[in-house]
Amino acid sequence: MKDILAAFTFFTRLPFWRISAIPADSFKRMVCYWPMVGWLTGGLMAGVFWISWQFFPGTVAVLLVFISRLLLTGALHEDGLADFIDGMGGGRTRERVLEIMKDFSIGSYGVLGLILYVALWVSSVVHFSNQLPPLAVCVCLFTGDIWSKWCASQLINLLPYARKESEAKNKTVYEHMSFSGFLAGAGCALFPFFLILILKPYNWFFIDFLWSFRIAYLTPIITMGILVIYMKKCIKGYTGDCCGATFLICELLYLLTIPVLWKFI
Repeated sequence: MKDILAAFTFFTRLPFWRISAIPADSFKRMVCYWPMVGWLTGGLMAGVFWISWQFFPGTVAVLLVFISRLLLTGALHEDGLADFIDGMGGGRTRERVLEIMKDFSIGSYGVLGLILYVALWVSSVVHFSNQLPPLAVCVCLFTGDIWSKWCASQLINLLPYARKESEAKNKTVYEHMSFSGFLAGAGCALFPFFLILILKPYNWFFIDFLWSFRIAYLTPIITMGILVIYMKKCIKGYTGDCCGATFLICELLYLLTIPVLWKFI
């Protein structure tokens, strides 16, 4: 329970720490519960979209969705994405990449990366919100957040930490997942997928939507695999910024895949 509270405390800005004191070691084991946090962040986005699309144009509704998660997470992952792009774009050696990523200031690569990321995220969701029923859009937002968090969480199992613990930004190095932790995270990530399969006969749009949805689930896994190879080559490991960047990139490509598959399948 303490590890779950640590995950919700770290990955959101809600005062979960008031529920109970959280030992420092719990923050080392919290990543496996990141998909569980996705039920909150993804659920918030789905809820905001469902309400706002009834009152506002599509672009406004999607922007409100994006802002709602920023407020809930404190732009934690976007900060990681900016540092990741700055480091990989500006560094020529492993040491220089890590040095840039640790710098709290943001450079031109990070600024441009965030602008392009936000533009692609918003435009892709606006695009398929004009093609799909609102409930299908909510499903995409909800599942994309949860599944991409699980894919990103696997970095700590596939790569070593790229720095020493004393050099980490938050002075914490994540532990490799225990078998029970891995199963808990995988269960949280896969449950929405199987729930949709069960509900398919009772929701008409799933009949046509299901194939696109199934194939799109592969995109974050492939993306994570490519990023793992890239990080291993560049910095021989991962950092916290890499985890946040991987989550956002996986989710973005998932959302970009949905309308393509919907059109051609």
